[in-house]
This record gives sequence, structure tokens and C-alpha cells, in this order.
Amino acid sequence: MFSSGRNRTQAESFSKHRAGKSTSKKNRSFRDSMTTKKVEKMAQQASPASAQTSPTVGGLTSAIITLCIGREQRLFAAHEDVLCHSPFFQSLCRDQFFQSTAKRIDLPDEEPEIFSSLLEYLYKGDYYPRLEFDKRRNSWNLEDAANGRGTAESTVYHASVNGPILKDTVIYCAAEKYGLEELKRLALRKQGLQSGIQCSTILTSARYAYANTPDNDAKLRSHYLALIIRSRSTFKRSGTMQNEMENGGKLFFDLFVAMVNHMDDLAAKSPR
Repeated sequence: MFSSGRNRTQAESFSKHRAGKSTSKKNRSFRDSMTTKKVEKMAQQASPASAQTSPTVGGLTSAIITLCIGREQRLFAAHEDVLCHSPFFQSLCRDQFFQSTAKRIDLPDEEPEIFSSLLEYLYKGDYYPRLEFDKRRNSWNLEDAANGRGTAESTVYHASVNGPILKDTVIYCAAEKYGLEELKRLALRKQGLQSGIQCSTILTSARYAYANTPDNDAKLRSHYLALIIRSRSTFKRSGTMQNEMENGGKLFFDLFVAMVNHMDDLAAKSPR
């Protein structure tokens, strides 16, 4: 799941594939230009296959809501019924629109690219790069992974850290915020299929996960702890890891506990 940048040592990486900021223009129908007409056309053209997995099964005849996303105030549009599959938006729509005819929601702290993926999931049951089943190998893969496009979509720039974070981690945290449990499971499954990610990006993403999930989260946090333990030979040689540990935080206490438990398990299995 790691890669080496041009200026990084071999000790901080596993492969030569580098995951960077998203640049692919494919499947961007949700981003920046979700006008009312496009939303209505998309609803009419939704395929039966996507309807079986999407949380928004059925005809879409509800009002169109305008959403102003991020610091740049990019505009999106979505059906009210679609948004209300999220408890967060259901409550917001009920409270905000009860005595108002102007259906608009402002989310200045949300990243447009992440919200685009969230809307794509609500309408289609998945987001790019989508999961694909390889019958020949009997395994799940990410769409376009073979030609590198899926890998290019693995990280997104996030203003809160002023750098790249794993996209699936940010989507998982957004799903936590909006109450979309199935989307959390999907994002976690996809993250497990990623490869070629720099150590620094892993650690930044882990810190973001800890800052944006509750203390009782047993999925995403555990994913990062297990990843670091499995790859400890690489992380212990990482200057980034050393700096992060010196800065401290709950992540590294949890990591210490997890490593102690791992050592206890190994000791219990070894013959005496």
C-alpha cells in the first residue's frame, strides 16, 4: 500500500508506484456541474442494476435542493428524497425548509470532490473508482486499476491538512458524519484494495481518521493500526514516522497497545 516519491529513500517505500492528487476526468458528472436538468436526466436514466444497490430505489419526483459546497462555494443539486436517506440531511431538510421555500444547504467545510462521490453513491450505489468482480481470479478489484487510473484516484487534496489524504478515508469519515453505514463499509473495503501509497500519506490519513471518527470506532482506526503493524519494518525506518510519533496523539498510544497485544498473541502461540 506504499510507494516512493522521487525524493524519498527506498526505506520509506514498498513500490515505485506513486499515488498523487486526483487528476482523472472520468466519471466527473457529479462534480461542479450538477444542475437541476442533469439531476433529472440522471434519475430518468438510472439503470435497474444500479437501482438494486443504490439506497435511492424508486422514482425520483421530490424537490431539487441546491447545495453550496466548500470554500469555493461550488454548486451541486440533488433530489430531497435522495439526500434524506442520510439522517443528517433528513434532519437538516426538516428543520431548514419547514417554513422556507428556498431549498439550499451550505456546507463550507466539505470538500467538493468528496461530496461529489457521496452523491454518486446515493444515486448509483457506488463511487469512482467502482468495485468490479474478476470472475477469472474470483476476486474484487477497483475499476481502472490495471491502467493506473484507479490508482490516480486514491488520494485527494484536503484543505484541513494542506495535502493529500486517502480518498476512501475521507469518504468513510463523511459517511460517519452523515449517518451512511453502508457507505462506510464500502469505503473501508475499497481502501483495503489500494496500493502504492506513500508512508507520509498513510500517517496523515490515519491522523485524519482519528480526528474525524468517534473513539469507539472499531473499523477504520483498527485498519490503520493493523496496517502499520504489518508494515513495521518499513515504518520504523521512516523519518516521517519518527516525526509523527514525537508529535504524539491517541493514534500512537493505540498503536502501542495493538503492538503489545500482537506480541502477546505471538508469545501465546509459540511453543514453551
